[in-house]
Amino acid sequence: MPLQNRVTPEGDVIVDPHRGMFTGNRGIIHDPATKTLLNKRWSNPAWLTCVCEFRGRRREVMGGRSWTELFFLDEATAFAAGHRPCFFCRRDNANRFRAAWAEGNGVGHMLARDIDAVLHRERLERGRKRLHALPMPMEKLPDGAMVRSGAESYLITQGRTLRWSPAGYREASDRIKDAMLLTPPSTLRALGAGYRPVLHPTCVR
Repeated sequence: MPLQNRVTPEGDVIVDPHRGMFTGNRGIIHDPATKTLLNKRWSNPAWLTCVCEFRGRRREVMGGRSWTELFFLDEATAFAAGHRPCFFCRRDNANRFRAAWAEGNGVGHMLARDIDAVLHRERLERGRKRLHALPMPMEKLPDGAMVRSGAESYLITQGRTLRWSPAGYREASDRIKDAMLLTPPSTLRALGAGYRPVLHPTCVR
């Protein structure tokens, strides 16, 4: 039976059989005896996005208390939820992200914990997912940005608007109205500065 460990662009953790392209964590938020989530949805402001395979290491999902394994469709989904690349298993990507984040936000070299502090303010509001007004017309958002309209989440890539689902993306059939930004603004500026997130294969035409 699937566990409750799949993360949506809104940052919710749901039950879904599709594993996704990335794993990651927000600290320890599960009970290993029952492999169920606790009431809290984070225990650490460092919300990470990790590779699913690293140097042949194997973990029993939710089997221990080192961290709670969460899964994401792709990196754009993880960004929208408020995560960033891990400096341990994705060092090259993390360094590229940090450089783009610094450039896009007009700051100097930042420690990971300082980026985490900014992201934590941007991703949550009273313990819930924080939505932001679009800083520009939706068609001008950088590739990898995600927005929310009504009950649906959408990815912006190569001038297209794709509807998100746990299994992948599909073309949006309706015109998007009253969209709000899911991707934290500081991460959006990193995308605008040139960081290219890893996207799910269903994005390919």
